[in-house]
Amino acid sequence: MQIKKILLLTVLCIYGILTYAQNRSSSLSGHLKSSSGTSIAAATVKLQNQAYKLVSDEKGEYRFPSLKPGNYVVHISAMGFKPQKQEVRINEGEDARLNFTLTESAEQMETVTVIGRTPIQEINQQAFNVSSIDAKKLHNSTLDIASALDRVSGVRVRVAGGLGSQMELSLNGFTGRQVKFFIDGVPMDNFGSSFQLSNIPINLAQRVEVYKGVVPVWLGSDALGGAINIVTDNNLKSYVDASYSYGSFNTHRTFFNAGYTSESGFKFQLNAFQNYSDNDYKVTTSTADLFTGQYYPNQKFKRFNDTYHNETIIAGAGVVNKSYADQLMIGLTMGQNYKEVQTGIRMASVFGKWFREGNIIMPTLKYAKKDLFVKGLDLRVNGNFNLGTEKNIDTVYRRYNWLGQFREYAGAGSERERSLYKYRNNNGLATANLSYVLNEHHSFSLNNVLNTFNRKGHDELDPTKAIYEQPFISNKNILGLGYKYNASEKWNTSLFVKHFSQLNKFSIAYNPSGLWGDVAYQNQKTDYSKLGYGIATTYFLKPNLQIKASYEKSFRLPETDELFGDIENLEGNIGLKPEHSYNYNAGLSFQTHINKIHRFSFDGSVLYRDAKDFIRPSLNQNQTKRTMGNLASVTNLGLEGEIRYSFKQLFTAGINATYQNLRNDTRFEENMVMESPLYRDRIPNMPFLYGNADASLFFKNVGQKGNTLTLGYNVLYVHDYYLSWPSQGERADKYDIPRQWQQDVNAVYTLGNGKYNIGLECKNITDNRIYDNFSLQKPGRAFYAKIRYFISKNR
Repeated sequence: MQIKKILLLTVLCIYGILTYAQNRSSSLSGHLKSSSGTSIAAATVKLQNQAYKLVSDEKGEYRFPSLKPGNYVVHISAMGFKPQKQEVRINEGEDARLNFTLTESAEQMETVTVIGRTPIQEINQQAFNVSSIDAKKLHNSTLDIASALDRVSGVRVRVAGGLGSQMELSLNGFTGRQVKFFIDGVPMDNFGSSFQLSNIPINLAQRVEVYKGVVPVWLGSDALGGAINIVTDNNLKSYVDASYSYGSFNTHRTFFNAGYTSESGFKFQLNAFQNYSDNDYKVTTSTADLFTGQYYPNQKFKRFNDTYHNETIIAGAGVVNKSYADQLMIGLTMGQNYKEVQTGIRMASVFGKWFREGNIIMPTLKYAKKDLFVKGLDLRVNGNFNLGTEKNIDTVYRRYNWLGQFREYAGAGSERERSLYKYRNNNGLATANLSYVLNEHHSFSLNNVLNTFNRKGHDELDPTKAIYEQPFISNKNILGLGYKYNASEKWNTSLFVKHFSQLNKFSIAYNPSGLWGDVAYQNQKTDYSKLGYGIATTYFLKPNLQIKASYEKSFRLPETDELFGDIENLEGNIGLKPEHSYNYNAGLSFQTHINKIHRFSFDGSVLYRDAKDFIRPSLNQNQTKRTMGNLASVTNLGLEGEIRYSFKQLFTAGINATYQNLRNDTRFEENMVMESPLYRDRIPNMPFLYGNADASLFFKNVGQKGNTLTLGYNVLYVHDYYLSWPSQGERADKYDIPRQWQQDVNAVYTLGNGKYNIGLECKNITDNRIYDNFSLQKPGRAFYAKIRYFISKNR
C-alpha cells in the first residue's frame, strides 16, 4: 500500500508540473569555454538583480528555464578566469542563447593551484555533508581510488593485505556495505570481484564525491552511512591518457584511456587497465615447524601464496547532441581476475594452494535527454547485467605453515573446504532518474533503482550436491522522490522520501527422518518493505562562511553476500534483518586569505547516528570466517575537521582528524532480563581516532619553461583499538590493533605543460607495521615509479 501511495502521489505531482509547464516563460541558455576552446564546468552564472544563480555543467552548459520578457545582465565568474558580463534581451515566447569565451587569469589560477583541490561550486553549495576529491591532481601518482579516499577526513579504507586484497571502507563509523559506491551515479552493486575500488586506477576518475551520512535522492540507494560517487570524464573531446607504473613486490599497473567525439556527434570511449603483484612482502608473526615442532615467535616470513592480477576493458560507442538524445551509449565491460589466498580471516590460518578467479562480462546502456517534452524536464536511464562468473578452487589436501612447509595427506581433501565451485550471480541493475526544474526556486527529482540477483552454480567435485540446487535469489528496489527549494543564493533546502523493498528466496536444511546424514531442504522467503525520509539545508552567513545541516531516517537492506556468503572468507546469514538509522549532521565551512598570499580553509562537522538492527561482522564459531549479524542498537557521536593552508603557488599543507564514539546501546539482549555486560561498550575492531596530514612544494619552470616539479609528503595516523569487546577479559590478555603511523613521500615531474609526466613514490618510508581487519598485516616499505602521457584536443 505504501508504494502504491507513493506512485500515485508521484504521478499527480508530475502531471501538475507538466500542466503548469505548458504556460512557462522563455528560457536563456549558453555555453562557456576558454580561449583555447575547453568547456568550462562549475562556473557561476548569475543574472544581475536576481537572487537565483546557476552552475555550468560538465559540458560548460547553463540554462535559466523560466524568465519573463525583458532585459537582463548575465554575470559569469569561474576559478582561474576573468569575470565577464553581457546584456541580453528576452522576448515573450522565445528562447535566447548567449555564449561566453573566458580569458584565463593568473591571479585566479593561483587560488586553484595553491589550495591543492579544484573548488567545484555545484558540489560545495549542496546542503549535504559532502567532500570532493579533485582526482585530476592525482593522475600522476601511483594511487588507486581506494588509496585516495583513505586521505579524506572521516574515511578509513581497510584492506586485508596487498594489491587485490579484500577491501572495506569505513565512513564515520559505518562500514562495508553500509557505504555505497557509484560510477557516474550508477550503483556498483553488481560489478563482481573483477571491478573494485582497490583495483581501479585514479586516472579513471575526474573527481570523487564523498557523501557523509545523508545521501541525495538522485543517487538512489539504500546507503546507511554515506556514498562514494566516482565521476568520470564525459566531456566532448578527443584525448589519449596512458600510464605505466612498476614497484615493490613485482607490482605492475597499466592504464589506457582514450576518447573520440566527431563533429557529427559520434562518440567512442575506451578504458583499459591491468594490475599485477606477487604480494610477496614480509609479515611478522609466529609459526611452528611442522616436522620438528620448534616454535618461532614474532619472526618475519615472506608471503608465498598471494599473487594477484586483473585485466579490465571498458568500451562504449554511441551518439551525443542529437534531437532524440543528449547521449545514447551502448557499452561492454569485460575483465578477469586471479587471486591466491594466503590467509584466512586471521594470520594463524595459512594456505599454499588455494585460489579464486572470476570475470566480468557486462553489457551496458546509457541514455540521457534534457528538456524531454518540455523545458526543464531531464531524463537519465542506465542499465547493465553482469554475466560474469566466480570460481573457488581448493582441492589440495595439505596443511601449510609460514615457513612454506606443508604436510600432504592421502585421500580427497582440501586446505579448508574442498571445492571446485563455479557460480554466476546473474546480477542485473536498472536505474532511471527524472528531474524537473520548475523555476529558479523549485525543482523535483524522481529516482528508481532495481537490482536483481540469482546465483546459479555447480561443483565439479560433487555435481549432485543438493545445496547447489537451492535458490539464492534476491530482488531489491529503491524508489525516491525529492524536492529542492532554492530560496536565494544564500539558502537552499532539499526534502526527500524513499521506499525500500526486498524479496529474498532461499532454503533451509532440516532432518526429515532424524537419522544421521538425512538432509532435506525447505524453501523459504523474506519480504521487506520500508519507508525512509530526510531533509538537508544550507545557509551562507557570508560568501566565505557556510553552515549546513541534514537529517534522515534511512534503511539498508542486507546484501547478497551477507545473506548467502562470498565462498571465501564470509559465511552467509540468511536470518539478517534490514538495519535502519536516524542520522543527524551539522557542518561549517570557512575560507579566508591574508593579502591573497596566505590562504586558509576550514571544514568541520558533527554527527550523531542512532542505528537499530546494526549489521556488523564477527568471527564464526571456529574463527575461520567472518559472518554478519544484527546488533539491536548502536549509537555514534562523531567529530571531524580539516584545516588547509597555502602560500602563493609555492606551498600547500593540510591536516584532518576524525573521532567517532561508536557504542553498543543494546541494554537487554534477546531473552535476557539482566543488563548486558556489553552495554555501552565501544564497538570492537573499529578505529575510533584517526587522521591524515599532507604537504606539497611546487617548483615552476624546472629545466625549462612549462615544467613543474612537485614534492609531496603524507602521513596517516590510526589510534590503537581492541579486536574484541573491551569489557571482556583482562586488559593485558586482550588482542588489539596497535597504534599506527604510515608516512609516504613522492616526487612528480611534469613536462610540456602536462603532456609528459614522471612520478616517484615511497610508501611507508619508515617500514612500520600496518594492520587492518582482524590484525591482518599490510605491506611494509615499498617503492614505485610511474610514467604518464596525456594529450587532449577539445571540440
